[in-house]
Amino acid sequence: MSRPVLLLHCQHSLGLGHLARALALADALSKHFRVVLASGGRMPDGVAVPEGVELVLLSPLSMGTDGVLVNPQDDRPVEAVQDARREQLLRLHDEVRPDVVLVELFPFGRRRFKSELLPLLEAARAAGATIACSLRDILVASRRDQAAHDEQAVTIANAFFDAVLVHADPRFARLEESLHAHTPLRVPVHHTGFVAPRSDRPAAPAQRERRVVVSAGGGAYGADLLRAAVEGHRLALAPQGVATTLLTGPFLASAVADELQAAARELPGLEVRTQVPDLCAELATVAGSVSQCGYNTALDLIRSRVPALVVPFAEGREDEQTRRAERLERLGLLRMLPAAELSGEAMARALRALLDWRPADARLDLDGGAASARLLAGLAARRTAEAAA
Repeated sequence: MSRPVLLLHCQHSLGLGHLARALALADALSKHFRVVLASGGRMPDGVAVPEGVELVLLSPLSMGTDGVLVNPQDDRPVEAVQDARREQLLRLHDEVRPDVVLVELFPFGRRRFKSELLPLLEAARAAGATIACSLRDILVASRRDQAAHDEQAVTIANAFFDAVLVHADPRFARLEESLHAHTPLRVPVHHTGFVAPRSDRPAAPAQRERRVVVSAGGGAYGADLLRAAVEGHRLALAPQGVATTLLTGPFLASAVADELQAAARELPGLEVRTQVPDLCAELATVAGSVSQCGYNTALDLIRSRVPALVVPFAEGREDEQTRRAERLERLGLLRMLPAAELSGEAMARALRALLDWRPADARLDLDGGAASARLLAGLAARRTAEAAA
């Protein structure tokens, strides 16, 4: 008997976090489903697609902190790209005939992609598919029109969705803490646990390497962090014989990357790389980590048990990373330097303190991928049985 088909829609915009989580989730889902992942953001080189997952690339669109959509690929107007994506998604739906459609973030975010997602949901509903939403732990909750946004999100969810999957330990974050609408959400909400890549938790070595890894995610918004880390290395780490590795990410502006390479030629112990194959494994061996506090990075910090300093991304009205970092800091799992206080001198002070600090042991559910797969498989089987009755 053939496996049921699951179509997963993912749109990463500011960085690579949504894509990384979608790939980890798709990997877990592939144990129960034929998984087709439709990805709508810029695809960097070297992305590993899990075995058993079919990747379909939509014409890429990106979005800045101002919420404006841009076409990073060619000179077509954004509206033309949106039209093409909508037709591509509908053709894909008709070709694979999914039993489950899983949409990442929408309708609780990504409303600028409504023109392609609502037709997909209408087609899926007409075909009798199970429709679910995949959410990270904490949503942005500081929009100027937050109340109207949340009200619209609940209205769409109630009309189309059969389940909302919140990929968090409910002891850490719950959906109702990020969602404030007058209309009740009638869709069942399931807190699945965090979705981490399917691998063993790295074992901490007896002696960590005297090196600090500074990572900037995709890199598009990492310039300030990386520049401050260079100064922190010069003032705090180099005098103690501690090395620093800067991981710029694939989307850092080339001029900034050249600037960092020039600094590395001048400063002993400073290394610049684009990325590493497995950040979690890398962090498990070093004395410290400096990063932002996106969902996937936070899980890497927890799983590797590395002494970690985070500078949450907070441009525009983004508050998700700050709220995540504050909760993790209260649990003793990392230390935080607010973006508004970032400077070379502040970074140096924080790094000196970090080398003498150890995180608490995390007691969070990190098995959200497998739990999500079991839940969706059960919903799909129930709908199939109801249709056959």
